[in-house]
Amino acid sequence: MKLTAHFYLLNDHFSQEHADAQHNGEESENNYKIEWEDELGVKSEVSLVDIIRKGIYIIEGEYAEGGEFKFEIEDMLVFKVISKDGLLTEFACSEQAVDSFDLEETKTEYILKVYLKGDEPCINPIPGIYIVNQDFPEKLIG
Repeated sequence: MKLTAHFYLLNDHFSQEHADAQHNGEESENNYKIEWEDELGVKSEVSLVDIIRKGIYIIEGEYAEGGEFKFEIEDMLVFKVISKDGLLTEFACSEQAVDSFDLEETKTEYILKVYLKGDEPCINPIPGIYIVNQDFPEKLIG
């Protein structure tokens, strides 16, 4: 099975009341539900999706000026996607940024949908990782 992950940023100013009154409950040009969407895919055969609430995500890499870094980010919603060949792909979001999520399994693929709160600014250092500003390591900013 494949996996497709969708991350949506909810519009903090969306009004369902306005949509109901003016547009048969649907969003409109000036009253839209979603600010943006990221769609990511795991092309290898997926054997397991493990969901970890209030987990730890480790961000690591190299500084531009040289040297390595490794930081643990706590209070994360982590999706560990394990492929049949043993490869691990992780998607992660700060718990306080997540409005809701859903993982659907069809006959051919997993579909992950994560809705991020529009009023909780996040940093997106790599595709599929969303960390609230106050939890992002200061040494990596700037």
